[in-house]
Amino acid sequence: MGKSKNQEYAEQYAQYAKEQMVKYGIPASVTLAQGILESANGQSQLARKENNHFGIKASAVWLAQGGKYGVYTDDKPNEKFCAYDNVGESFEHHSKVLVDNKRYAQCFTLAPDDYKGWTEEIAKAGYASGSDYDKKLQQIIERNGLDKYDKEVMLQLQSEGKSIGQANAEMKELQPIVADDKILATEYSLPLKRDDFLFVTSPFGVREDPLDPSKKQMHSGMDIRCDKEILMATESNGKVVKVNHNGQTEAGKSVTVEYEREDLTKVQVTYAHLDSVTVKVGDTVKAGQQLGISGNTGTRTTGPHLHLEVKTIQADGSSRNVDPAAYLAEISQKGNIQIQALHNGTDLMAKFQTTEHGTQIDHTMTADDWMKKLLSSEDSGIGLGGSHDPIIDFAVTAFSSLMMLAVEIDKKSEEEKIDEISDAVDKKSIDLTSLLPNYKSCTLDINDKGETLIRATAGDKTVSHTLSSNELSRLSVVLNNNELTDESKRLRVAGIVNSVILTKFASQNFEQGMSQGQGQEESLKR
Repeated sequence: MGKSKNQEYAEQYAQYAKEQMVKYGIPASVTLAQGILESANGQSQLARKENNHFGIKASAVWLAQGGKYGVYTDDKPNEKFCAYDNVGESFEHHSKVLVDNKRYAQCFTLAPDDYKGWTEEIAKAGYASGSDYDKKLQQIIERNGLDKYDKEVMLQLQSEGKSIGQANAEMKELQPIVADDKILATEYSLPLKRDDFLFVTSPFGVREDPLDPSKKQMHSGMDIRCDKEILMATESNGKVVKVNHNGQTEAGKSVTVEYEREDLTKVQVTYAHLDSVTVKVGDTVKAGQQLGISGNTGTRTTGPHLHLEVKTIQADGSSRNVDPAAYLAEISQKGNIQIQALHNGTDLMAKFQTTEHGTQIDHTMTADDWMKKLLSSEDSGIGLGGSHDPIIDFAVTAFSSLMMLAVEIDKKSEEEKIDEISDAVDKKSIDLTSLLPNYKSCTLDINDKGETLIRATAGDKTVSHTLSSNELSRLSVVLNNNELTDESKRLRVAGIVNSVILTKFASQNFEQGMSQGQGQEESLKR
């Protein structure tokens, strides 16, 4: 059985934590647990881009002294966080924050191997805003046996006849740790922040023209679902070679960054349909640096997304567009970025990646797995995952369950089901016409507020109705009843939805009748 990500992180940075324990008496286990939790095992954007493993914000003193920083959204938008030249500096600064802040004074009255006492006092002092911070740290320590590093330090000092703070353990010039001679992850970044996956709505290649379904077109890039998100440079030492601020062009506002290779070839990465651009031509950028904000500008766009294009330029000046998935696979492997680019349940980068043994990586999902992943993760960009609102939770449950019922109707293939699920989640709309064939059209939609709407057309009349919590509850009861067959569920759901629609039509007809009656009455008066 392989090591967990927690264990891998601990082994990679244990020496840093042990040196801090020798110098300041902070348990190495606690330092490592905080690093694991705060940096997502070293994979958070803050850790990868700024070497900040403890979520430490840039204080006024830090800024006054010329300390470097990165700008991120945390509790508030555009907050400044400390940036370090290497991970060792982050560990040292974390220790000094605890030492210099009176809030943590009680910690240093405890034994250096009392990790439970330390985690409790750190939580009491308000290191993190979340609840059960101490319990989370303790679980990480105990699950991974991190207290062994505390014991190692104590035994070492005992054998040397030294005590905490008296070991003359000056911080060496600590270099960033590079495993197996791989290039640092900080040299590479995805074009936008994701913790799980990139939701690709349209990949590179020939496709149906979204503005004219009767035509085929070559899609020279990759469309990634996002809306008003920070876009980032993918490599360091990039040069901004093109900026377009005109939102009325085909690609809308855009920016192109060029990266030179050792063999004199170049790679150009273009970000299109942006809301705004924050760099100018001639700027040199580093991996993770903000380039602009995603949007929906341009004359050839059907909704908010990032259109990412990658072009290779040979030494002789010739150029060609390449699949962005190949480029993302390259930088992901170089930077050890464990993020997928998923389209219809398949990782587009997989065919360009290989394992240590040279075999190709395969990442595919079933229709059910794909649907669950889309609806449970914020990385899909649909904004429904992780809600604490019971109404929205009802909506998500109804949406997911109805989706599966709808796609099962026509005995579609697994590929067709996955494609339909992707489209439904992207548009936040399910076609329920197959459940209610008497209507010209019937859809269930979720708007940006998380409200669930039924839209139906019969003849020349159309109604729209926002489902109440009671109506959503009735749907959920049916959909979650495991004793019912899918066919029974379809019949009962159809009955509920049909009742809602007919009531709305009746109400609409009554209102129209009243309006006509009032009009006639006013005419008679005149």
